[in-house]
Formats: sequence, structure tokens, C-alpha cells
Amino acid sequence: MYLWRKRASAAWLNAREESLQARFGSLLSITSRPDRRRIAIEIVCRSKVEAHRLIREFGGTAKELPRDWLKRFAREQKSKPLKIGKRLIVATLRSDGFPGRPALPSTARKPPLLVIPAGLAFGTGEHATTAMSLRLLEQLARGWRAGWSLIDLGTGSGILALAAKKFGAGEVVGIDIDPMAISAARSNSRANKLRGVQFLFGDAHSWKPPGRIDILIANLFSELLIELRPKFRHTKWLILSGILRAQEQQIVRALQQYRIDVVKIRRRGKWIAILARNSRLGARTGSSA
Repeated sequence: MYLWRKRASAAWLNAREESLQARFGSLLSITSRPDRRRIAIEIVCRSKVEAHRLIREFGGTAKELPRDWLKRFAREQKSKPLKIGKRLIVATLRSDGFPGRPALPSTARKPPLLVIPAGLAFGTGEHATTAMSLRLLEQLARGWRAGWSLIDLGTGSGILALAAKKFGAGEVVGIDIDPMAISAARSNSRANKLRGVQFLFGDAHSWKPPGRIDILIANLFSELLIELRPKFRHTKWLILSGILRAQEQQIVRALQQYRIDVVKIRRRGKWIAILARNSRLGARTGSSA
């Protein structure tokens, strides 16, 4: 395995991000920090040839990953914990390693913690699409009784599926076409001591819905989301992201054609995330109200 890396300006990334997301999916990691002008871009490559192809195309550097690269990245990378409402904190690692709780004020009420190692190219919550999806999920399931079901298409690190378990989901399944992502997600599940989450290798195109689903999350690019609309018929709620602002009206119209109502849209930078409801099915599930 090889890791390709490049630091680039926001303008460079804006011109290429959609293409990179479509080509590399969960193998792509983008990290921007307030104290740095340039953005860190990483792509996990399965071979030296693939890594050198990226260097020829975009510049940057590449290095071979050690066998224990997952643990090493967890030790090397740090970022500010992401607070999701009052019910969850997502952190990359504690001060002395993975897993653990980040430092918080002693007087603060400490929500449950979810630790996702940074730099794994599968999503840590830092990217706008993941952060917006997490917040929509927390708001949607707030007040629901435990036991609702969730499918996470394009699960990557498993962060959204694992967060759902923290929020009270019963049956949770994460699906990804990349076997490395599935391995990382299972590792994250074990490290966070979360049981009852299945991570399965599979293609979103060939995935068959297993009957009625309470929530389906899909952090994918918009063209694929539009193709997958027939598979949304048995899902009560949808959280869709990986959509550019310029594609907002296109995706909204495509959902309405399938009687899927847009309830809320979150916008951050050039990205949006959508909370939608299937008008054919009940609007609420598991609520104590």
C-alpha cells in the first residue's frame, strides 16, 4: 500500500475536488485547518504504479505504508474534537494515543465519545459533508426510542454508522465498495467497543434494500444518488451528502420525482447535505412523542 500526499491551495482543490471524490471515494482524505492556508490531500493507493500516476498527474509525493499504518496514523494525527449537539464528541485520538477521551474542561458535562483515527482516508468528520450528515442525524433521531434501523451507503471509516449506534440505533449496516474501508470501519467499531454494527463489502448499484428502513445515509456524489433513487422507496428518512451547491436544484427535483420531500438543507462552503422524507411512508419512527 502507498500513500500519495499533496498540500494545495483552496483554489486548486475547488477546481478538482468533485473529480477526485468521484474517482477515489473513501480512499480520499481532505484536511483543512484554520491555522494553515494550504489544504492537506491524501489518497491511499493499492500499488506503487497508481501512486506514481498521481504524482505525474498532480505532483505531490508518495511513500510506502508500513504494515501497522493504521496504528501509526492514529498516533501521528490530531485534530480538534467535533461536538455533535449534546450527545456526541468525535475525536481523532486522546493525548496518549488511540482510543480515549480528549481533554475537556473539568466542569463540562462529557457526552459519549467516538474515536476515529485521523489520516486514514476514510473520513473522520472533518470534511463538511460528513460533519453536516452527523448533525442532521443527531437532530433527526433526537427523542427517538432506541431500536431504529439505519443503512450507511459508502460508509468509509464507519463514522456515521457508529454515531448512529451511539444515538440509539438498533440494526445498523455500513456498506462500502472498498475492502480497506470495511477493514478500517470494523477496526473502529472494535476500538470503540460498539457491537451490533455490520460492515459489508458491496457496490451501491447492486445493493438490495432489506425491506423497510428507518434512515438511509448516503455520502456519495450526486450523479450516483440520482441513480439510486429507486432503492429509496422503502426508506422513511434520507440523509444525502456529497452534493455540490451547484447541484442542489438538480438533486431536489430528482427526489421530488420519486415523492421524496426535502425537509432541510444544510450548506457549508461549496457542499450541501439534505434531510429528506419519503412521503409514501410514515414521517416519524421510534419517537417518544
